[in-house]
Amino acid sequence: MRYALTRVSRAALALFLSVVVVFLALRSAGDTAVILLPEDATEAAIEATRQKWGLDQPLWRQFLVYGANVLSGDLGVSMRNGVPVADLVMARVPATLALGCSALLLAIALGVPLGVFAAMKQGTAIDRTIIASAVVGYALPNIFLGIVLILVFAMNLRWLPSSGAESLAHLILPAFTLGTSIAGIIARFTRAAMVETLCRPYIDAAVARGMNWHAVVWREALPNAAIPIVTTLGFIVGGLIGGSVVVETLFAWPGLGQLLGIAVAARDLTVVQAIVLLTALSMVTTNLCVDLLYGVLDPRVRLGQAQEAR
Repeated sequence: MRYALTRVSRAALALFLSVVVVFLALRSAGDTAVILLPEDATEAAIEATRQKWGLDQPLWRQFLVYGANVLSGDLGVSMRNGVPVADLVMARVPATLALGCSALLLAIALGVPLGVFAAMKQGTAIDRTIIASAVVGYALPNIFLGIVLILVFAMNLRWLPSSGAESLAHLILPAFTLGTSIAGIIARFTRAAMVETLCRPYIDAAVARGMNWHAVVWREALPNAAIPIVTTLGFIVGGLIGGSVVVETLFAWPGLGQLLGIAVAARDLTVVQAIVLLTALSMVTTNLCVDLLYGVLDPRVRLGQAQEAR
């Protein structure tokens, strides 16, 4: 219980600091009223805009109002069209979840088996090929890979649509584009964790007892190598919204990433603020779940926390 409470309190502190950083960072870019209005706007129009959005108030008062609104679930209204930000964001969440979950499942299905296989073939040409492919997949920019996939599968072969979200077929190219780099990360971390685990004495003992090698790898080694892999997945899941901006824009996928790009271009501060805060919330929540999962996967983590408390 103490372990869980400690992790929850740290997550709450991290979320509070995220709110502070988001608030200050977006207001340090300059006078929001001047940014919102055309270059030839009069001083009276600029002052009226400041008063309308409360920008004429001291910064501390603006933060108190913003924090109170966030706690009450009020994300404000769009500075561009007056639509409630919560409605804009919630309308885009299902598309982002569909893309993010598809990309993550694809990445796990590719990355974990490839990482395990590379560890089993450590030092061989197969191992080097898998690691090199993982590095290329991670380093390849999403925009470049996405354009190549559009040219090949949408324009030349005409097998798949290049944009939109009308059917499952529209999900394939953006999910593969976003999932490729994630698969590279998972493969490398899985291999590193498995290489270390396969050198443990209990693995040698299992082999000495006559257990099948593949059973040793998948039943004994992989579960014990899960913590580094879960850690990696925690960071990946938390950053999916920010990482999907390029992919959603390129494939005209109507998710939060595309909305963030539109809001930044339109200088819509309230929408940008809400999406960045939602991204921070997803990262904090995901890493809290990962921390709590540590105690399930490895009881030594809980015991170590309890001993430190004493």
